[in-house]
Amino acid sequence: MVAGEASGDLLAGLLLDGLKARWPALTCGGIGGPQMASRGFQAWWPSDKLAVRGYVEVLRHYREIVGIREQLKNRLLNEGDQRPDIFIGVDAPDFNLDLEAALKSQGIKTVHFVSPSVWAWRADRVEKIRRSVDHVLCIFPFEPALLAAHGIAATYVGHPLANVIPMQPDRAAARRKLGLQDEDTVIAILPGSRASEIKYLASRFFKAAALVKRVQPAIKFIVPAVPLLKNQIEQLADEAGVRADLQIVEGQSHTVLAACDITLIASGTATLEAALFKRPMVIAYNMNWLSWQIMRRKKLQPWVGLPNILCREFVVPELLQDAATPEAMAGALLQWVDAKFSAPDKIAAVEQRFTKLHAELQRDTSQLASNAIQKILED
Repeated sequence: MVAGEASGDLLAGLLLDGLKARWPALTCGGIGGPQMASRGFQAWWPSDKLAVRGYVEVLRHYREIVGIREQLKNRLLNEGDQRPDIFIGVDAPDFNLDLEAALKSQGIKTVHFVSPSVWAWRADRVEKIRRSVDHVLCIFPFEPALLAAHGIAATYVGHPLANVIPMQPDRAAARRKLGLQDEDTVIAILPGSRASEIKYLASRFFKAAALVKRVQPAIKFIVPAVPLLKNQIEQLADEAGVRADLQIVEGQSHTVLAACDITLIASGTATLEAALFKRPMVIAYNMNWLSWQIMRRKKLQPWVGLPNILCREFVVPELLQDAATPEAMAGALLQWVDAKFSAPDKIAAVEQRFTKLHAELQRDTSQLASNAIQKILED
């Protein structure tokens, strides 16, 4: 298996639960993180080696990433005891699809878990998917039909996070765990899980928090930090002059999302997690200018944030690139704060829409995925 970054590690860990239940003697190795390791996965390289987003950022790490992929490919193909019965690439399509193509050409069954989002970006990737994988495990219900139209076998398995996150999160219990009061107004700040995201987003997010604090001094801010990036986040908070106003915790992103009223959040998988916690949010993103120019030309839909894409409407605001200013983010957050007290129906409408989305994504993912993988092995 190969999973890149924190979100892939989480999804892969949940998938491993189902695989271990079906095949208790299963051995698994490759690239992974702590969630996978806790299930007995042998991480030959850590998943954060692949936690790079943006064309320019990837180029800076290109030699190292390609070197890891080549070493992994050789290990899987040339070392007899390492040759797998099946390879599962979890997300990270830029890394995994080329590796899957090489393995498939040598007779190894290949599965890709989390369909590359050809429906939102990179429609030109369809042929590469068909060449590289035997089967795609899809986390969104509309994806199998889209892939089938291009001759790609796929199964909808639901989104594993929809089973992990409760339909009605316990806000009070989460607040007690974090030392917050029931009456507090709490904004969660999630500037991303990659070093490049922290570089481009954290300072903007913290400056937005400072602007909100001027208007609403009683608001509490909490930041769940990826452990490896916590020091960098604390330093950026110091530079922004808001360190004393932030409660920075190590990990615990789900507890933080359960506890908060609103979140300022980087575009990515975390936005879907926030939606499953039924939280109003402001989605923001900023990246290297050249990477943004390339990405925007490949954009196929008006939305970027997963909650909006899946709901097919702007349920929550998106502030991207030049629009992601501290002033704009602060203004959008304050609108949600005002709605909490003066327009609760607006908050309720968001919660209802996200509850419906949660139900649509809730399936026995581990069981469905292991069923599909068994069938692939038997074919």
